[in-house]
Amino acid sequence: MEVAIFWLLAVIIIASAAATVFSKNIIYSAFSLLFSFLGVAGIYAMLSADFLAVTQIMVYVGGILTLILFGVMLTNRITMMSLKTDVFNFIPGLTIAAVMLAGLLYVIWVTGTWASDSPAAWDTTVETIGTLTITRFLLPFEVVAILLLIAVVGASFIARKDKQKIQS
Repeated sequence: MEVAIFWLLAVIIIASAAATVFSKNIIYSAFSLLFSFLGVAGIYAMLSADFLAVTQIMVYVGGILTLILFGVMLTNRITMMSLKTDVFNFIPGLTIAAVMLAGLLYVIWVTGTWASDSPAAWDTTVETIGTLTITRFLLPFEVVAILLLIAVVGASFIARKDKQKIQS
């Protein structure tokens, strides 16, 4: 049963990713991206990575995809024009995808046997991630937090209107 669910999720992810890339309508692309994100969350759940599955849904589906959809819909209302995308650079993209597929198939071929043991018991990963974040990885966590704060302050400084230029 797990293998059938995995292949179903894999087909959903691949089909929705292809629809995201090849759709001419940007709204359809955004909704196809939703199914791709949900499929990846399902794969995380199957791998007993409950924290990653919930984070995938909360951050990407709940936050970023909603932001993309609002941005696209508000932009469409402001300009009163139909938002269509053209698929450019199909041959270079197909070439890069074929090279990546060949690399993945090579890794699968060289690896030989894959472990097929099922996970031991369903155990939550949140406690382990929290403990490691506040003990072993505290310094990198704080450095990343400071860098993100600097990026937000810099972006707001760049985005603000310069009042001196407006007055002159």
